[in-house]
Amino acid sequence: MSKTLVMKFGGTSVGSVDALKNAIQIIRNAKKDWERVVVVTSAMSGVTNLLIDSAASASQGKVDSLSATESSLREKHFAAADALVKDEAQREAVKAEIDALILSLVDLCKAIAILGEASPRAMDTVASLGERMSVRLLAAVVHDAGIPAQAIESTEFVVTNAHFQNAHPDFNVTTEKTRGKLNPLMDKGIVPITTGFIGATSEGAITTLGRGGSDYSAAIIGAVLPADEVWICTDVDGVMTTDPRIVKEAQTLPEISYNEIAELAYYGAKVLHPKTIRPVLDAGIGLRICNTFNPSHPGTRLIPSVKSNGKVEGKVIKAVTAIRKQRLITIEGRGMLGVPGVAARAFGAVASTGTSVPLITQASSEQSICFAVPSELASTVLSSLEKSFAREIEDEDIDRVWATEDVSIITVVGAGMRHTPGVSGRVFSKLGNDGVNVLAIAQGSSEVSISLVVEADDTENAVKALHELIVAS
Repeated sequence: MSKTLVMKFGGTSVGSVDALKNAIQIIRNAKKDWERVVVVTSAMSGVTNLLIDSAASASQGKVDSLSATESSLREKHFAAADALVKDEAQREAVKAEIDALILSLVDLCKAIAILGEASPRAMDTVASLGERMSVRLLAAVVHDAGIPAQAIESTEFVVTNAHFQNAHPDFNVTTEKTRGKLNPLMDKGIVPITTGFIGATSEGAITTLGRGGSDYSAAIIGAVLPADEVWICTDVDGVMTTDPRIVKEAQTLPEISYNEIAELAYYGAKVLHPKTIRPVLDAGIGLRICNTFNPSHPGTRLIPSVKSNGKVEGKVIKAVTAIRKQRLITIEGRGMLGVPGVAARAFGAVASTGTSVPLITQASSEQSICFAVPSELASTVLSSLEKSFAREIEDEDIDRVWATEDVSIITVVGAGMRHTPGVSGRVFSKLGNDGVNVLAIAQGSSEVSISLVVEADDTENAVKALHELIVAS
């Protein structure tokens, strides 16, 4: 049985002529080792933001910057086509296709400006254009480099619900369609080059899988074919022990378990979209994160889990992440003691604002509940809570609902912590010795991570201090 590889290239990996040259070489090398290769591409770097900004401006009736956006998109895509597609007929054909997509952006933005609002469905159509341009460009340059390739939009086979801007795939229909569309191409030795980030409803309306969804697309395609491996080609060497902008000694982890990377992705390490891991894990497929700009580096491999016999190879603590711009919201009052349903009502009120809560902690006396929310949503959440608990606040069963200033959530991740006594003690001693005050603590039941909240000013000190524990472990 011939082996199948799904490779995904991020925006910076297809964002310039030099990046595209690297991508071509990586695809060529992969083709030597893998008979069947599927390539998933993001939009060129910066393009999706440009598209979304254009639609946002149009919704306020501003269309003056449209011609600048139009020429910027042409320049970016056409320069790459001119440099890398030698066949004139093919070059002009791909430029004409990209130009038609750019003109459709202009039409969409004008329609949005007339309506004065951009519906989620319209935003998905706008946001999809970056990938739809990129896939045509990448297929043309790869084909011109002598590797048989064909562009195919994932709207033809990734079938989702109609939850625009954060759609969920129907895996049964997607499996059937993906195999039906991609296998015949691969059987002929052609590399299908497809769009990340987007799908379509069964009626054909374009949807997006949420920001970062190109990783998710690669995982979906890998899971349903099924592929033997999925490679996420990005602009870093793999998963780092921490943010190298904070700690220059940060290193690449050769391997990491699915549980560990799920915690890292959730807590702000911008390496893998959190949803990516699930389809790959369920399908038992190998996943590798590697660097388009440093292809000889082995990157980071994901492994199902660390050994379950209590013995852990390698480091106890593997990585430290920080999520900034959070606020802690506290509901406190002696009248909460023993009253059932306070937490349920509190989180119901939070959910009604569409806010995700990354961390929760409750005093054992039940006199307070404390949780984190993104700073920009704190005032919305507070007013929802005050409305929900208006009677209790009036009766003084709840003394107050309040939010801190900006804080950061620091998370220490490592599956080895589960089997190693005293890790928490070392974490808090280290922070204490380095003068970092901890405001709140939460540990997941998986015991793969400990999260703690520190003041915004202490973020870098906390990360540096805890990173020293990785080096020492």
